[in-house]
Amino acid sequence: MVHLLGRAVPVLQWALAVGFLAAAVVVGASVVRELRLATGDNAGLAQAADSGQLPASVPAGAISLPVLLFDDGKGIRVGDSATHIAALLGRTAEVGRHEVDAAADGERLTRFYDYRGRLFVLVFTLAESHTDPTVTAIYLEE
Repeated sequence: MVHLLGRAVPVLQWALAVGFLAAAVVVGASVVRELRLATGDNAGLAQAADSGQLPASVPAGAISLPVLLFDDGKGIRVGDSATHIAALLGRTAEVGRHEVDAAADGERLTRFYDYRGRLFVLVFTLAESHTDPTVTAIYLEE
C-alpha cells in the first residue's frame, strides 16, 4: 500500500502543476482580452465621434488621441464637456482662434490649447441647444 502511494504522489503533483498552469493561462488570456477591449473601445469612440472628417483648422500631421494625459495628473478624454475642460485647465490654456465648421452630424467647434507646454486641439460637437458641447476628438500637435 505504501509502495502504491509512493508512486501516486508524483502523478498527483504533476496533475496539480498542470492545473495551476492552465489556470494561469486562463487568467492571463482574460487580462489581455480585457486590455484589448478597453483600448479598442476608446479608439473606436474617437474614430466614431470624429467620423473620419478632419476639421480644416487642424494642422497637418496632428495625431488623434482618445485620451490626453498631463504630467500634473490631469487628463482629457473624448466625451468630456467644455465646462469640464474649462474648469480643469482654466481659460488661460485656450490660445489662438475658435472655428466652427459643418460636419455630417451637425456643427463642430475647434479650439486650440497650450497647457504645460503641450499644444493640442480639441474638437467639440455642438448640440442643437448649444448648451455644453462635448469633446469628440483630441489632436496633439507635433
